[in-house]
Amino acid sequence: MSGGRPGTGNCVRTNSRTAGPPKGLDEDMANPSMKPLRLPALDPAAVAEKRGSGYPEPFRSRIGERAKRRLGDACGLTKIGVNLVTLGPGGQSALRHWHTQEDEFVFVLTGEVVLVTQDGEQVLGAGMCAGYPAGKKDAHQFVNRSATRATYLEIGNRIEGDNAFYPDDDLMWGEDENGIFAAHKDGRRY
Repeated sequence: MSGGRPGTGNCVRTNSRTAGPPKGLDEDMANPSMKPLRLPALDPAAVAEKRGSGYPEPFRSRIGERAKRRLGDACGLTKIGVNLVTLGPGGQSALRHWHTQEDEFVFVLTGEVVLVTQDGEQVLGAGMCAGYPAGKKDAHQFVNRSATRATYLEIGNRIEGDNAFYPDDDLMWGEDENGIFAAHKDGRRY
């Protein structure tokens, strides 16, 4: 989801009474008088944020301020991924990409993002969504061009053998006996 194959990240549960809501979400979503939740229920604030990206430089720094809470992993989901993502001003969801086998769906919760595809740009605000069918070679990304944070849910299926392609950048993913690695399109590793 959102950018390709690097790392799945680890979720660490924290005390939801002190963690607070994810940045950008309304304060009333976290009710300190509630008892701690047990799976299958989960307070998103109880899931650690993973900041940055798995891209190699010079791409990593282009992503800017991006934080993900891997909610699907925290709930033990293995067939779909669900991430709560916060993009700071200037942040990008990923490099513009498309997936061979993964469907992706994104629902904007707060703020505003610009959806960039091969057909141009569209502004999406809270309550709007976008879907990217597997195998459709329409590369996509979100960019936060506003002065405030934006949050959204990204959801995608997890299919063995999925790969992401980046039409604007010299990046591809390879795999060998040591795992997944980033490479130039001519095969040289980063």
